[in-house]
Amino acid sequence: MVLRELDTTREEGGGDHKQAARSSAVLHRDLSYDFLSLSQGEGNYLVLEDGRRIFDASGGASVGCLGWGNERVARAVMKQLMAIPYCSTVFYTTRAQEELCRFLVESTHGHMGRAYIVNSGSEAMEAAVKLARQYFLELSPSQNNRTRFISRRQSYHGITLGALAVGGHQYRRAKFEPILMKNVSKVSPCNPYRGKNPGETDQEYVDRLAKELDDEFQAVGPETVCAFIAEPVVGAALGCVPSVPGYFKAVQAVCRKYGALLILDEVMCGMGRTGTLHAWEQEGVAPDIQTFGKALGGGYQPVAGVLASREVVGVLERGSSVFVHGHTYQGHPAGCAGALEVQRIIREENLLENVRKMGELLSGRLQERLGAHPNVGNIRGRGLFWGIEFVADKATMEPFPVENHVAAAICERGLTKEYSISVYPGTGSADGIRGDHIIVSPAYNVHKDEIEWIVDTLGRLVDDFFGSA
Repeated sequence: MVLRELDTTREEGGGDHKQAARSSAVLHRDLSYDFLSLSQGEGNYLVLEDGRRIFDASGGASVGCLGWGNERVARAVMKQLMAIPYCSTVFYTTRAQEELCRFLVESTHGHMGRAYIVNSGSEAMEAAVKLARQYFLELSPSQNNRTRFISRRQSYHGITLGALAVGGHQYRRAKFEPILMKNVSKVSPCNPYRGKNPGETDQEYVDRLAKELDDEFQAVGPETVCAFIAEPVVGAALGCVPSVPGYFKAVQAVCRKYGALLILDEVMCGMGRTGTLHAWEQEGVAPDIQTFGKALGGGYQPVAGVLASREVVGVLERGSSVFVHGHTYQGHPAGCAGALEVQRIIREENLLENVRKMGELLSGRLQERLGAHPNVGNIRGRGLFWGIEFVADKATMEPFPVENHVAAAICERGLTKEYSISVYPGTGSADGIRGDHIIVSPAYNVHKDEIEWIVDTLGRLVDDFFGSA
């Protein structure tokens, strides 16, 4: 299939678009792009300043779990803002923070001991890395040499320097490699579409990956490793790739063997996105430290956080009792109030059941409509978290050239009036640089007819883009 020539407005000419972009005072992600201006959100729709409505089929970056304009959440945030908008956590706490953290701890079936609330997933990962290091310092003076981390290639754990260092997203790391910490090594991701050998069973694949992790511990010195870091379902870097059954039990066993911690990053895949409140509930393991964000507050306030196991918390409590870390806006009252109300709505309206039910429908319909498309290599995911990977050759899984910007171009075309659908683009799913995918992750309260519309519209968009209609 010959790929149609892409719209190069962003790179060449663009006239009025270029001029509009240059008139902005915002340091945007792309200084040459004229961004669409949002006016408001109504349910699952984003409304532009010109009145055009776009169906938000990804909740932004898998953030919008309740859709937009939820008055109940807005009232909870406003009530907190009027009561006390800020809390200096050096001296004070708030009921909003205490109740949110209690909810989060109790949601883990006794595994976790305390929660720590920040404002973004990157901040959460920074805190998790530092907590892991401090845990070993408090555990015993003999553990002082634990300074290393192991993560996976083609992973993404945040954009700040520490979070970027423990991630494996090559494009996002490239310009900053010289200033990233060097005490992180990488092993292979668990990606059966591209990682399994011909004829290899799931168990053989798990055994091979577990041995690779064990070998990496041995190579760097098992006594130097603080933790292994991974996403239960890989989000932006790979496009909604779940592990094969037994993988996380196997890697946790390796961590236990060498006394290292298991940190699970659920910033994108957690808080109900995959059908259970915590994605690890489906893996038969519980992490020592967990990060979460995005669907925690559903986009109504910037909020994310960290959960620490009772063992990790216990070591700090018996030691210094001080976590040497802090942010001016940690435990922000409005963020906590908004997140707590979002989670109450999810529970009261039994939305996790809807995630599972609508997820099955979305999965099946995507496979029916796009599974045989010559440029769709793989459709994968869990719950309402689905990725579609595009390829130049279905038989060989050959990705498109990087310069074609396929995923971005598909998403941009989807925003045009003809389709009016928003999905989330990603790259690097083939080898860290090449590989295009989009993420489909609608709100938890999505209905059957909306799922059907999403799939039909995506089918038409993909057919038209590749010229295969």
